[in-house]
Amino acid sequence: MADWNPWHGCHKCSAGCLNCYVYRRDAKYELDASAVRKNAAFDLPVRRKRDGSYALPGPDEVDCCFTSDFFLAEADAWRPEAWRMMRERQDLRFFFITKRILRFAQGLPEDWGSGYDNVTIGVTCENQAAADERLPHFLSLPVRHRLIICEPMLEAMDVSPYLNGVEQVAAGGESGEAARLMRYDWALGLRQQCMAAGVPFWFRQTGARFEKDGKIYRIARKYQFAQARKSGLSWGGKPGR
Repeated sequence: MADWNPWHGCHKCSAGCLNCYVYRRDAKYELDASAVRKNAAFDLPVRRKRDGSYALPGPDEVDCCFTSDFFLAEADAWRPEAWRMMRERQDLRFFFITKRILRFAQGLPEDWGSGYDNVTIGVTCENQAAADERLPHFLSLPVRHRLIICEPMLEAMDVSPYLNGVEQVAAGGESGEAARLMRYDWALGLRQQCMAAGVPFWFRQTGARFEKDGKIYRIARKYQFAQARKSGLSWGGKPGR
């Protein structure tokens, strides 16, 4: 799996952004995470070696734009070229998540049609209000592969009205010293909704503060993914996309 961050920096736009990991990481280096800039790796998917082969070989999965938001307004001028590179590299499968799915049409390529088959879009919904705002629009869009990402999950949620055409729902808690609480029962509720709809569910990670059976656990980052796996909550296929 490869990483491709064509641009860096973002603006907090909803409750899920409060303890953004990009802001925390940039602060360690005294960088302003709200300053949006094109990265030197912008053209990574189409770079070539001296022999003419791609520097980023396929087939592979590519996590895209995980230090920003693909639909950020400041990236409108760059997005058409990013789409073009995705279209060129049909041997790569690109995945990105967004809180700004309402801006999907900004810079959409003319040949998008029903969507590029090598692009998967995940929409982040941290609470019910976000789900009810973003997911109806998401489901109306021409997207071939779509995921729902409830992370950081901040409350119990009902996404059952929005599961038609969704390939997976993922859930997880919040990381960092100031992490807000994630409850086992919230993940269990999502799992039950997914099972009823026949949609795979992935409990990705517990977060740093996790409650189960009335007890709150402080879980170190290195154990958050393993503890989620041990819970047995993931259902319906191989975790991931």
